[in-house]
Amino acid sequence: MDKQKMMAIAAAALTLAMAGGAQAQQTPPQFPNMSFFVTSESGPNGANFGGLEGADRHCQALATKAGAGAKTWRAYLSTQAVNGATAVNAKDRIGNGPWVTPTGVTIATSVADLHSPNNKLTAASLVAENGKLIPSRLYTVNQHDILTGTQPDGTAFPPDKDMTCGNWTKGGTEGSAMVGHGDRMGLRDDEPSKSWNTSHPSRGCDAKGLISTGGAGLLYCFATN
Repeated sequence: MDKQKMMAIAAAALTLAMAGGAQAQQTPPQFPNMSFFVTSESGPNGANFGGLEGADRHCQALATKAGAGAKTWRAYLSTQAVNGATAVNAKDRIGNGPWVTPTGVTIATSVADLHSPNNKLTAASLVAENGKLIPSRLYTVNQHDILTGTQPDGTAFPPDKDMTCGNWTKGGTEGSAMVGHGDRMGLRDDEPSKSWNTSHPSRGCDAKGLISTGGAGLLYCFATN
């Protein structure tokens, strides 16, 4: 085999190797055994997910990318009894547990455990479906405000005040949603630890308002099976 042919073969082999490497880099990390995560990205329109169904689809799509799409995923969100709608409790949507993060941490063994001080949701266990930590209050730019629209016991708020951005259909400055501090930290050093599901209302329902208090329109996602 002459030198020119050998060089052509070598070049072709190098091209294939580079293509394979690029494809491998584009494949997201796989976590088929996870049963809980925080979304790595928000929806396209602030807190407007098109209702619970849209939020669930968001969780399901991200879980599928991470290799856990065979499970049924639900967003930890409540809705209020307004405009003829029936109230829905977040705690009733997420199965029975236990729930494990992509990194193998069991955050709770049951619904009761999840809604008790014993749950293991902390800055270290606030992990997205891609295995990356969600920036907590320890970061200059943090995303520890997680949308829930839910009271501490996992139930929906009464209908007198909007706590769900219009049952997850508003994406503008009107309305607000209850958020939890996923890292269970206060906004100042002298503040006590905050609740993972009920810390304070958002400033509006648009992306800008959600970001302003340390959020990004992220959700808690739980596997129900």
